[in-house]
Formats: sequence, structure tokens, C-alpha cells
Amino acid sequence: MADAHVVHAVDRRLGSRQLAHLLTGAVGERPGYRALAQGVCTLLLDGRIPLHTRLPAERELASALTVSRATVTAAYDVLREGGYALSRRGAGTWTELPQGQRPSGLAAFPAGDGVLDLAVAAPGAPEAELGAALAAAGTMLAEHAPTPGYHPYGIPELRAAVAERFTRRGLPTLPDQILITTGAQHALSLTLTLLGRQGDRVLVENPSYPNALDAIRGAGLRAVPVPVTEDGWDAGLVESSLRQAAPRLAYLVPDFQNPTGSLMPREQRVRILETARATGTWLLIDETIADIALDGPPPAPFASLAPHGAGEQVITVGSLSKTHWGGLRIGWVRAGSRLITELAMKRVPSDMATPVIEQLVALHLVRGMDDVLRERLPRLRMQRDALTASLARHVPEWRWQVPPGGLSLWVDLGRPIASSLARAVLAQGVRIEGGSRFGADPGTHEHRLRIPYTLSADLTEQAVRRLATALSGDLRPTVDDAVRRHWVA
Repeated sequence: MADAHVVHAVDRRLGSRQLAHLLTGAVGERPGYRALAQGVCTLLLDGRIPLHTRLPAERELASALTVSRATVTAAYDVLREGGYALSRRGAGTWTELPQGQRPSGLAAFPAGDGVLDLAVAAPGAPEAELGAALAAAGTMLAEHAPTPGYHPYGIPELRAAVAERFTRRGLPTLPDQILITTGAQHALSLTLTLLGRQGDRVLVENPSYPNALDAIRGAGLRAVPVPVTEDGWDAGLVESSLRQAAPRLAYLVPDFQNPTGSLMPREQRVRILETARATGTWLLIDETIADIALDGPPPAPFASLAPHGAGEQVITVGSLSKTHWGGLRIGWVRAGSRLITELAMKRVPSDMATPVIEQLVALHLVRGMDDVLRERLPRLRMQRDALTASLARHVPEWRWQVPPGGLSLWVDLGRPIASSLARAVLAQGVRIEGGSRFGADPGTHEHRLRIPYTLSADLTEQAVRRLATALSGDLRPTVDDAVRRHWVA
């Protein structure tokens, strides 16, 4: 086990100036040894210091922080005693988590009626529009029935409709640059298996969308995490990670990032595009939530900012799951036409084509997407307001920032009790996942909950009341809490 940690430490070093900068923001100038140790723990659990990263030498960090070496030595001792650091002669000191804090195991789907599900950040279907789309699909089906029905690229009409929407959003797109998939998760997994090779590095945000992280691990790829907070991305850290780690791909959610809700500024997008071009990194951009813009216009497609010649390195995935309904498994990839052909060939052995009837339903919905959003976005704003008001009433000690879009809040509980709180509140009929489920490094973000505002105001009030009730119980973490890992969306 120790040798494995040494390998991680060699791959992931933390510079003394970088750590000093992070710690100054967390604990202030010239901290004592206990404050210094607590600052490292806080940054580690929040994902801002990656797990299995070599910490700076004591003398280097002392110089960067302008404290005595004895202060740093004592802080490292506290970290080791608490299980947050390990040391080995000749290999240095690297970050770790205490035993029993590493989530593992298989996903478990929700079961039982009457459970308020806060683990799924997705709305119900727009019933009237879905009914109209089904009726329209029934009429159009007659044109497709005489054919074999296999369309590995997707039916031409839907490819054209998705391409036209990209064009209207500011990214000129041809139908042959679109591949229709069975949801965005299928699009993501397909892209990873085509472009990634066993052991390749993939830059990921920390925290990030759990199913994407699982797909990256499942493809045998190595995640290189960069922190994202409610304040957004550290563009300099993203750039240095791209240059130093030389990842094969970078998976980013720049639009109302899941789970933090952050929106990446235009200038950061341009810098990342330029750096990725220089390093030869493929950018895999997840725009599944891009249309859920609640406090301003929706952002232009990330790839629309690519300098000449760099657009071919950007692959965009999206779906109807967040704008319409997760039960309609329709997604897409937007990329260069040659890559689209390679993706279509890659999909055939495991998934020959997306069902035609669902594509016809999606065709009607994509063409009328703006109408659906005009009705949905004001309702989501009201539900977001209802959630923040309910949290302020029942758990005023919790902290959050209101995101400009997306479907959830990233709530700071103030202490690492998320997994045990999720277990306690499940007994009261609320299903929610602790923040560690979203961590690129298992066990981090235990002081966080992602709370969606996709339920009605009444149901949200009930759920928050139950969370507050569960909060009053004994929430000491247990090994059983740590190993539970559920399905989220």
C-alpha cells in the first residue's frame, strides 16, 4: 500500500508557494501549528488539495509561510496523527484520509414509495409538450417504418435539428458534425473509450459529476483533479495542470458546473482553449445543463470561442435530460465530422443505434425547446428561492452561494457529517447523497451536500424539515456510512 502511495506522490507534487497561497486564504497570515494542520485538512476535504499528493518539505513550506520550521513540523505531526498524512523515509509526506473514509461498493437504486428524492437533480417531464411530441412522432413514424430502422449516426432530421440549435447559439454546425446517442452519459463513455487508452490521464474538476468520474475510472483512465469552488476555477492551476500532467483529455462542465453551479468566465474559457491547443489535450465539454440559465442569458457554446484550428480538439456532449426529462434517453456529441464517423463505428458493437421512436419524440422537443424553457426557467427560479428560504429557516448555520443557473445548491454543512446525515434522513423518507460522492478523490467533500431545487416548494419544505430533524441526532461518521454509495443523476 505504501509503495502505491509513493507512486501517487511522485505524480502529484504540491509546490510550497502554491500551498502557502491556499493556506493563507484558509487560515490567514502566520498561522500556529494547529491552525496550519486544520487548514490543510480543510483544503483536503474540500478537494482543493488532491488526495495522495506530496506535501512540500518542511523547510520549504516554513519559508513560504514565514513561520518557523518547528511550526510546520508540528503541523505535519498533527496531520499524521489524525490520519490525514503519511510519511516514509526518503519519500516525503503525502496527503491521505483516515481509515474508513473511502467510499466504495456498487451503486444502489432508490426503492420505495413516498421517498423525497434529493439525489436526482433533474425535473419531471413537461407533460403537455411530451404528449404533443409523442403524437407528432406517431405521425412521422410512418415514413420510417418501411426502413430497417438502424441509424448509428442518428436519424437525419434530428441531427439537423441539433446542428441548427448549435448554430443559433453561436457555433456554426453541420448535421454531419452531430452523433445522436442514448443520453449524455452514453456520449461521454463512448468518447472516453475512443480517445482514451489504459492509464491515460484525464483532467477533471473536483468536485464533479459522479457518473462521469465513474466512467473515467471504468475506462482505466487516471483522473488529474483541479479544484472548483462556488467562486469558480483557478485558471492558472488549470493551465499548469494541463502543461505539467499532459492529460490526454480534460472533462469540464463550464456552464453551471455540477455540483457547484459555477459559471466559467469567457476569459478563462479562452485561456483553457489556448493551453489545450498547445498541449494537444482533447477538451470534452459537458453542456447538459447549459440551457438552465436562471440569472441571465445562456452562455454561448464553449467551442465557439476556439481560435482557428483549435475547434477540432473540442468535443461537446449534451442531452434532453435536464431541460426536458431523464426518461427520454436522447443525447448527442458535437465534434469534427471525421471523429463523429469514428464514434459511430465505435458504438455499433455495443449499441447499434438509438431507438427511432425516441428520436422522433426528441425531434419535436428540440424544435420547440425555447418554448419549454420559457415555461420551465421561471418555475425553477421560484423553486430555487423556495429552497434557500427553507434552508435559512430550518438550518441557518449552513452556508451556500446562489448559483446563476443549474439545478442545485452546493451546501456547506460546516462539519464533515454529510454521509451520516444522508443515512439518518433516509430513515425519515428523504434520499440524498453526501458530497463525497462528487469528489474526484474518494472521501473528500464530506462537509457538503448537493441539494436540488427540482421539487415543488411544498415538497422541498418537507425535505428540509426532515434534514433539520435528522441533524439533531448523533451524526458521528461510521465505517458503514463511508462505504455506502448510491446512484445519483
